[in-house]
Amino acid sequence: MPTFPASRLADIAPFHVMELMAHARALAATGRDIIHMEVGEPDFPTPEPILAAAQAHVATGRVFYTPALGLPELRSAIAAFYATRYGITIPSSRIVVTAGASGALLLAMACLAEPGSEWLLTDPGYPCNRNFVRSFEGVPIGMLVHPENNFQPTLADFEAHWNERTAGALLASPANPTGTLLDDDVLAAIAGFVRQQGGQLLVDEIYHGLSYERDASTALQFGDDIFVVQSFSKYFNMTGWRLGWLVIPERFSRDIEKLAQNLFISPSAPAQHAALAAFAPATISILEARRQEFRRRRDFLGPALTALGFRLPARAEGAFYLYANCSELTDDSERFAHDLLDATGVAATPGLDFGSNAPEKHLRFAYTTGVERLAEAAERIRRYLG
Repeated sequence: MPTFPASRLADIAPFHVMELMAHARALAATGRDIIHMEVGEPDFPTPEPILAAAQAHVATGRVFYTPALGLPELRSAIAAFYATRYGITIPSSRIVVTAGASGALLLAMACLAEPGSEWLLTDPGYPCNRNFVRSFEGVPIGMLVHPENNFQPTLADFEAHWNERTAGALLASPANPTGTLLDDDVLAAIAGFVRQQGGQLLVDEIYHGLSYERDASTALQFGDDIFVVQSFSKYFNMTGWRLGWLVIPERFSRDIEKLAQNLFISPSAPAQHAALAAFAPATISILEARRQEFRRRRDFLGPALTALGFRLPARAEGAFYLYANCSELTDDSERFAHDLLDATGVAATPGLDFGSNAPEKHLRFAYTTGVERLAEAAERIRRYLG
């Protein structure tokens, strides 16, 4: 007799921070002032040119299905963006518009994962990645990454973990929760190693555009056999529009199209028409100003946390997170996060969500609120530590 739900569900963990967020909302409903540093979402509104494009499309009333792989004109605009920003030529036929980066990862793993195939992921890392692998009967294998390598994997890590069951790997640069970047020579070496092993490399680039000392290089520079996941959520400030894209090797085009047709039919038409304005010079000017504001916030928050007794052992060069070691303040980051919320109204994400690599020693702080609020949060924590 079959048993339900499917056994794989036992291996798919909840997003633990959602419980903390629910508690934060409950506190806010009682009138408490909550400073949200747990949410990986820009606080800026969608840029006006994007809103105007969406409104113009919706006003026509002709809001219909689009092709499963996305509007041809949007796929061409994304290809042009790669030429402008990275100086590389990507044919629009390799670009798939998706229902957010999550939709892109879903399509990629549906296409690539076999039952029992092993996929290398960084630990700490974005928690949903391992659940995407498991959803398609793959086996996620965490590679512990450490501050001395900026919380990014090395070629030696790949050589140590790769075996006959390994099918591929999923990396991120800039990474969540650490905000760190992979160096170009390391990324190129890893891409070459995975290729030599006959495996498949996926690279999450959803925080591209949000790096501060140097621009992140796209993995597409290191081969046309790499899957790249991107999003309109982070740099483009379109989280609720649920739109992203996937760059695929040409040979997977028909397979990905079949999956997209069956799983999604098509991405949101209003969101796609809105995104046509995302690459306009007026929009990019707004986004670049916001990038500098994120940098200002990072540069304030890092020293503020250090002064409170947190340690920041890695270079957070991108995204909008600081992954702080709190071991001098507590031996249980989850309990500490909940106590901090109750006592001060400051919400931060405990390391539990991001893997098994000393999660009890870490908190993730998102600088997705203004410097004034960050300063207030630091003062509240200072009083709490007393």
